[in-house]
Amino acid sequence: MEYQFKIQFGDTDAAGIVYYPNFYRYMDNATHHFFEKLGYPTVEMMENKRAIPLVEAHCRFLSPGFFNRDITITTKVEYIQDKVFKLIHSIKDGETVLAKGYEVRAWVSLEGEKPKAQSIPDELRNKLQQYHIGG
Repeated sequence: MEYQFKIQFGDTDAAGIVYYPNFYRYMDNATHHFFEKLGYPTVEMMENKRAIPLVEAHCRFLSPGFFNRDITITTKVEYIQDKVFKLIHSIKDGETVLAKGYEVRAWVSLEGEKPKAQSIPDELRNKLQQYHIGG
C-alpha cells in the first residue's frame, strides 16, 4: 500500500536535508495510514481500547530527502505472528530510494491497568495477509 506526502520545511536541518528522526515519524504515519485503509483507523482503535504500539524499529538511510519533495512510502507485511507483525517500509522520492526500514508492532488491549498483547483478530490477520511480501 502507498502513502504519499510532501516534505515540510520543518522536517529539514540547517543543511536543508531531512533530519533523520523524521524518517521514523514518516514510517509511523505510513503505518497509521495503512491501518486506516485496512478499516482500522487509529481513532476507532483507541475508542475500542485497542492499539498497535511499536515494539522495534529500524531505518537504513540511503539518500537525502529535501524540502518540498513529493515522497511515496510503500508498506508491506513481512510476517504476522500470534500477537505481533512486522511492516516493511520503502521511502522514495520518485525512483530514488531515500530509506528502507521496518516496524514490529503488537496488537494490544488497553483495557485494565496496563496494556496487554492479545492475539491478532482473524479479520485483521486476513487483511494484513493481503499485503504480505510475495503474497
